[in-house]
Amino acid sequence: MTVTSSPPTSASASEGRRAKPRSRAAPPSLHPHPTRHARASGTAPIPVNDYTAALPWYERLLGTPPTFFPHGTEAVWELAEHRYVYIVQRPGRAGNAVHTILVDDLDTRVAHISDRGLEPTTRETYAEGMRKITYHDPDGNEFGFGGAAH
Repeated sequence: MTVTSSPPTSASASEGRRAKPRSRAAPPSLHPHPTRHARASGTAPIPVNDYTAALPWYERLLGTPPTFFPHGTEAVWELAEHRYVYIVQRPGRAGNAVHTILVDDLDTRVAHISDRGLEPTTRETYAEGMRKITYHDPDGNEFGFGGAAH
């Protein structure tokens, strides 16, 4: 991987030093347990306006309580080994998340979610033989499940 950084300032250029590359890591406030998240192969944030309202909605969507709670307004679900999704209260940033996960049995997943009281906002079938079922949380964040058409 090639890391590029902005050109050195005139002071550092005159001293022959290069600017340090900027870290691409999330701000520490998003990951209060850096060692736990450092091992993660995939961590997907979902900012919400009202954590208290979003938590039960995501429990119904995902079918389980969160795996752990890093702090009072963040909940994390481990979807598969080293694959996480989390909600975090971030007023003003909510409504912009777009996530899709692929599952083996899409119809069963959607039926179980319906049994828990949530209905999809869209159902799509693609020419390549894939389907996507999309849900939108109260803030407008998009969470989809995809799978092969039968």
